[in-house]
Amino acid sequence: MVGARADDNWPQFRGSKSLGVADGKNLPQTWSASQNVKWKREIPGYGWSCPIVWGDKIFVTSVVREGEVEVPKKGLYFGGERPTPSKDVHRWMVFCFDLSTGQKRWEKQVHQGFPANSVHLKNTYASETPVTDGERVYVYFGNLGLFCFDLEGKELWSKRFESFKTRNGWGTATSPVLHKDRIYIANDNEEQSSLVSFDAKSGNQLWRVERDEKSNWATPYIWENEKRTELVLPGRNKVRSYDLNGKLLWELGGMSSIVIPTPFSQFGLLYVCSGYVGDTTRPVFAIRPGAAGDISLKAGETSNEYIAWSQKTAGPYNPSPLVYGDYFYVLFDFGFLSCHDARTGKEIYAKQRINTEGSSGFTSSPWASNGKIFCLSEDGDTFVIQAGPEYKLLGKNSLGEMCLATPAIAHGSLIIRTASMLYSIQNN
Repeated sequence: MVGARADDNWPQFRGSKSLGVADGKNLPQTWSASQNVKWKREIPGYGWSCPIVWGDKIFVTSVVREGEVEVPKKGLYFGGERPTPSKDVHRWMVFCFDLSTGQKRWEKQVHQGFPANSVHLKNTYASETPVTDGERVYVYFGNLGLFCFDLEGKELWSKRFESFKTRNGWGTATSPVLHKDRIYIANDNEEQSSLVSFDAKSGNQLWRVERDEKSNWATPYIWENEKRTELVLPGRNKVRSYDLNGKLLWELGGMSSIVIPTPFSQFGLLYVCSGYVGDTTRPVFAIRPGAAGDISLKAGETSNEYIAWSQKTAGPYNPSPLVYGDYFYVLFDFGFLSCHDARTGKEIYAKQRINTEGSSGFTSSPWASNGKIFCLSEDGDTFVIQAGPEYKLLGKNSLGEMCLATPAIAHGSLIIRTASMLYSIQNN
């Protein structure tokens, strides 16, 4: 049966295990706006949520504004805050496209009205990536609610949420995570931060934990390790790990002042990082299973009983890192790539500039396939880099339109979302 297993699909941000790796998918190394494009379709509205794929269906969210849309600048800059929310009517939408043809199979509007809070010019009201278990699709719009559909577009249940202020009015971006029969929503904001668990079938709330945190944008991670299953959620104050009933297991300080990258695991280690470009502390931590209590490093330490290795200034700001083969790769917003040994943290090569001609920056997380690393810039240029201990740029593929969303990969297709289009990239 096509699409019967999560590993065959792309059910959440960065794929079934949040790794961003898709070997053996027969993906093209080269493409453009016309080359190796099976189809492209316009997506109404605006959003930086990532597409997800199950079987022959692609799911993506967007918010349509009934008024003039202010086009964001690319790159990192000050001045993107908007002190008051828009006075235009917005429509919060869910779309399903056919993987083979790109034809729209269904669309659903979950809300129409005025935004309760503002967002940063580069953010959107649809920046949270949906998640699916192959039976239901769970769609979360921060400061609005959680909505559950079957794969044919029938709404099964919904939960409306109170709207809270975020730091500098930047808006929300933390995606939901799903594990077995539970879905988890993290909402760190300036007023009332929390982590909540819901029954995936009924939508009933199972538990809620208040968090001593302010605004964060990192998506939680389900860490199934050799000792237990944990729910890991980074924060500005602490990285915290909970059991599946919301009990705190361990915590770790020392993050930067803005937290965005999503944790993930490989080789029995959990990788957690943050790297706001304005901070001197931009850490990467590789954590062993079984920790309890406060495992923060003391002054001068780079490791302890539960921290296998750390690097104080190796963390990225927006993109989540990547482990591929034996190596830990970090894509930096300003267009550099670094490589460390994933098991020991030893530097393999320092920051290498990806684009010597300059580019506007990188927000999308990198992915890997068939011995290559792919880095998608905000300009819509994907840089193809040789995987392994030697840095080598192999090529550049340009779509010519702004890109902030991380692509999805399934069934031989690379699904890229631009500011206005959805592309299916395949070998022709």
